[in-house]
Amino acid sequence: MAQAHQSPARSVFGSLVLIAVVIAGGAAAFAYTAGCFSPHRLTCVRASDGGAARPSPQPCQGHLLHRRVRRNWSRDALSQAQVFIRGQYPALGRFNLGTADPNAPDGTVRVRGMGLRISTPDGQEWRSAMINPPIFAVSTPQAFYELLLAAASKDPDAMRTFAAAHPEFAAFGAWAKSGPWTGSYAEERYNGLNSFVFTDSSGAEHTVRWSLLPAAQPVSVSPDDLAKRDPNFLEQEIAERVRGGPQRWTMVVTVADPVDTTADPSKAWPENRRTVEVATLTVQQIAPERDGPCRDINFDPTVLPSGMRTSNDPFPATRSSVYAKSYDLRAAEAKDYPRTAAKAKP
Repeated sequence: MAQAHQSPARSVFGSLVLIAVVIAGGAAAFAYTAGCFSPHRLTCVRASDGGAARPSPQPCQGHLLHRRVRRNWSRDALSQAQVFIRGQYPALGRFNLGTADPNAPDGTVRVRGMGLRISTPDGQEWRSAMINPPIFAVSTPQAFYELLLAAASKDPDAMRTFAAAHPEFAAFGAWAKSGPWTGSYAEERYNGLNSFVFTDSSGAEHTVRWSLLPAAQPVSVSPDDLAKRDPNFLEQEIAERVRGGPQRWTMVVTVADPVDTTADPSKAWPENRRTVEVATLTVQQIAPERDGPCRDINFDPTVLPSGMRTSNDPFPATRSSVYAKSYDLRAAEAKDYPRTAAKAKP
C-alpha cells in the first residue's frame, strides 16, 4: 500500500498503519479510543474526530441468528446467565468491515468482524463485538489513540517512533502480513479479544474470552485474487451462501489461568487453556442493513446479562463510549439510512 518511492522500512510501517487503522473505522469495528485519560481527557467526541467512530455506509448485513446449545449445560458450569441454559434464543448479528472508508473494496480490508446480540426470555441481552485477528494491535486505549495520531501524522518518522514505543504492535503486524485471507464472512473465525468475568451459581468467578469458529472450511485466497473481485463481493457472497443453506459457527469460551494477562488484548492466552463449546450460532436469514433489523442496534460490549460482567480490561468501557457516539453519527446519515428519513415524513 506504500508508494514505490518510499524506503523499505517506511513501506513496512505504512502497511502496518493502514492495516491497524482499519480497526478504527465504522461503528461495528473495534473502535477502542474513548474514555478519559490523564493528564488529557480523551473523550468519545475527540476519539471520533480522530477517525475512530466515523459512520460508514458499507453494508453490514443484518442476520437472524438462532442460538442452540449443543451440549447439556447447567447453570453451575461457568455462568448463571440464562443464555447458557439449553434451548434456542433469538439473536441478531451484523457482519462488518473494519474501515472508515465506505468505498473501500472488500478485498482490501484486512479486518472483518461480527457484532452479535442474543436475547433471553428474562428480558436480558448479551451483546458482543468480535473481529478476525487473534490479537489486538496495542495494549491500551491510550496507545490506540496514539496509533491513530501517528497514522494521520505527516511526520515520516511518526510510525517508526510509535512502533518503537509500543513493541506489542509487531505481533499484530505479523498477523496482518502472514495471516490467511478468505473469500467469505462465513469462513472467518471471529474473536472477542477482551476479557470478561462469568459468575456461576455458586458465586465462583471465571475470567474468559470467547470466539466463533466457522463450520465452513476456510479457503485461503490471495489478496491479488480478492482485488479482482467485485468491490462488494463479501456482501453478495454471504447472501448467496445463506440462500443455499444455513451457515453455522461454534461458540467457544476460553478460561484464563490465574497467571494470564486479562487487561491486555494484545496478549494471546496459551493454547492449552481450558475451552468449552457452549453454543451453535446459525445464520438463517440475510437482510441489508438499511432495511434490516440490525440497523438501529449498537453492539455495545458492556451490555451483559446477570452472570457476566466486565473485567479489569479497560477496552470494553472505552468502546462503549465510542460506539454510542458512532451510533449517533451513523443514525444522522439520512442518505445512507433512508428508513429514518422515511419515518420523519408526515
